[in-house]
Amino acid sequence: MKKVLLSSAAMTLMAGAAMAACPAVTVSDPMGVAAGAFPQQYELAEFQGLADCTLEMSENPDIAALNGRIRGNPEMPALADRLPSEPLVVAPYDMIGSYGGTFNALSNATEAGTSDFMSVRHVNLVRYADDLTTIVPNVAKSWSWNDDYTQLTFVLRAGHKWSDGQPFGAEDVAFWYENLALDPKVIESPKDYVLAGGEPMKVEVIDPLTVRFTMPSPKPGFLAHFANHYAQGFQPKHFLGQYHPAINPDADTLAQSLGFEGGYDLIKAYYGSSDWMDTPTPMLAHPDKVANLPLDAAPTLESHIVISETTEGRQFVANPYYYMVDTAGHQLPYINEMDEIFVGESEVRLLKLVNGEVDYKAQALQIDYVPLLMENQEKAGFTVDLKPDITMPTFAFNVTSEDLEKRKVFGDLKFRQAMSVAMNRDEINEVAMFGLGTPQQYVGFSPTPGFVTPEWEQHYAQFDPEMAKSLLDEIGVVDVDGDGMRELPNGDPLILNLQVATQGISIKIVELVGQSWRDVGVNNTVKEVTSDEYRSSQSSNQLDVTLWEKSVPLAVVLGNAEIFIPPYDNYFNMRTAMLWGEYVDSNGASGVEPPAYAKQMMEDVKAFQATPVGTPESDALGLKLVEAMTGNLLFIGTVKEQKPIYHSNALKNFPEFKTASYAYYRTYPYRPSQWFFDE
Repeated sequence: MKKVLLSSAAMTLMAGAAMAACPAVTVSDPMGVAAGAFPQQYELAEFQGLADCTLEMSENPDIAALNGRIRGNPEMPALADRLPSEPLVVAPYDMIGSYGGTFNALSNATEAGTSDFMSVRHVNLVRYADDLTTIVPNVAKSWSWNDDYTQLTFVLRAGHKWSDGQPFGAEDVAFWYENLALDPKVIESPKDYVLAGGEPMKVEVIDPLTVRFTMPSPKPGFLAHFANHYAQGFQPKHFLGQYHPAINPDADTLAQSLGFEGGYDLIKAYYGSSDWMDTPTPMLAHPDKVANLPLDAAPTLESHIVISETTEGRQFVANPYYYMVDTAGHQLPYINEMDEIFVGESEVRLLKLVNGEVDYKAQALQIDYVPLLMENQEKAGFTVDLKPDITMPTFAFNVTSEDLEKRKVFGDLKFRQAMSVAMNRDEINEVAMFGLGTPQQYVGFSPTPGFVTPEWEQHYAQFDPEMAKSLLDEIGVVDVDGDGMRELPNGDPLILNLQVATQGISIKIVELVGQSWRDVGVNNTVKEVTSDEYRSSQSSNQLDVTLWEKSVPLAVVLGNAEIFIPPYDNYFNMRTAMLWGEYVDSNGASGVEPPAYAKQMMEDVKAFQATPVGTPESDALGLKLVEAMTGNLLFIGTVKEQKPIYHSNALKNFPEFKTASYAYYRTYPYRPSQWFFDE
């Protein structure tokens, strides 16, 4: 029997959660750290009546067979040798689950729209609890800050192993940071979240289970980043390191023997060239070479590991070395297998949902789908919940358009003001959102923090087509040929190309906005495209208008300042001013120099991240960011909405989500490894 003391840091229990082998517990104080509070020391919750409570560990009876389907994995040792000495103990929401079953997932394409499903198996150093305010342990057993938030130390779990059975530890965290996140041959430019004040951190391996981040300036929001972001703060050094020239001097030779040009090419085959965790594995990216490679996919700490991948979809099996157990000592996850299919057409995705062929879905579910889903949920055995969204449908004009005449017009604040007041947000709310939304302007943060004064939520958000027409007249965007549609000041036609990826925004909303713009004389066309097509056009600066859902919680900005730095987000989300971003990334060597207010925002967000949240200094900096972003209408908001969450009725221990939001990494706060299927 493997003894586990449930009062240890391995615990992640919620008050009132079901218990099985041990007595009921009372949580005397919330475990973890309140988002925005960032105390110096992580405090353990106290669990009463558990001093002598032990668990006898048990495993999935199918786990050996599942391990046998992971090509390259060794024969599986006993459970006691697969679990950490302090596994993470997870209290099921309703009941101890049963093993087995296949989870059916639906994604848009090979990489697009996979985040929703990825969150089901996702792990990181910490996570948000399901109250969406408390940070609790996950891969890390505990953490501590120094007094000024310039040092964050994580303690990991003894005996934790990768999915191939190799030890996991502090070296894997340091390898991720130094050899992947900061290596320009892997990721071209470091992400904002791995920097503090724009400068790299120092990562020290204190001992095999302790790793410390030392920052050049305070960054108290760094912890929150690991709680809500898809990028995992660790990678398998024992595996990827053998192909990294900085780790292994023979890396290139080894990679060449496996059919690749060099070590970095093989790292890209397994890891990709960004921090996105769902890049194609060698099974899809290099099907002609994968048989010669030691593994089909890099080892993982996630609940399931991919064993098959094609352009049609992927298949996963339970990780035999997963580090979580339930309160009866059963190793998680309960679900044996996961099947993910890729469907690019929104109509086909909707049909599969209506037919009950999917077990869970939230990403790319627009409010347009709700009536049809509601109509069929009882018959097809699924449930649809409507929950508030953190983001809202948002539009941005390309102020660095390749068309210099359009660039001149889009860059004029009066044009952006006109296009904002031309929108009929009340109509959008009633027609597209069933009156459940809240019309407002984009302010960056969501929910709106207390430091944002009320007028900014309604800044140029009124419906005033006459003001819109007057502003357009002022800047010379007038109807020259008498056809009712306005031309550019030089007489060229002005037709906005509105490309819509339904993963990111409702096409009905775009059509309503497009009609409002035509009503004030600005012609446009609406065309549905795939997410990959949209992102490619956005990244190559080819779009007149970018349109997607946007806004993030305060805690996200404290850890990741991307939404205030050109081009104002990452590849997977909504961006604009791509040439400003190129200028920033190249230190002025190429691109277009941003205006003074955009440069000032970059400095202000660095100061904001370094200032303790809730202080007058922090509030003043936060308001200054909103005044610059919203005052210049770089992004134009519409209506804060509610969105559907879909799940099969056969899926048990599935809780009621608080939001339908990507902001906290979708399902990650809701402990999906304890979901299971009834018989």
